[in-house]
Amino acid sequence: MIISVPYENGQVFQHFGHTKVLKIYEVTNNEIVDSRTVSTDGRGHGALVTILKSLKVSILICGGIGGGAKNALVENGIQLFGGVAGSADKAVKDYIAGKLNYNPNIECNHHHDNSHDCGEHEHSCSHHK
Repeated sequence: MIISVPYENGQVFQHFGHTKVLKIYEVTNNEIVDSRTVSTDGRGHGALVTILKSLKVSILICGGIGGGAKNALVENGIQLFGGVAGSADKAVKDYIAGKLNYNPNIECNHHHDNSHDCGEHEHSCSHHK
């Protein structure tokens, strides 16, 4: 199983569409056997889903995410666990252990109205909780 997390300074980056780095975890027999970071080259939502698909990611753990990106993930068979904050490594370990705290209904609706930019927050965004 391949799990990906939008990543910044060891934390789950809180705006999927603005992430510059994805951390990729390979999990076998409920253990992380490999992890690495991959640059997104600053590309947006659609390109990110293409990157995830090319890396054979089946699970995305993230903070905030918009409706378009959620739909693209579903269309590509990638399971979403959103509304997650804190350590990226801990989030993946919690997922493997079946105790990840996430919000199945997470969806940001403010991405294109310029009234709020999730990138302005270091690690959390109250609009995502």
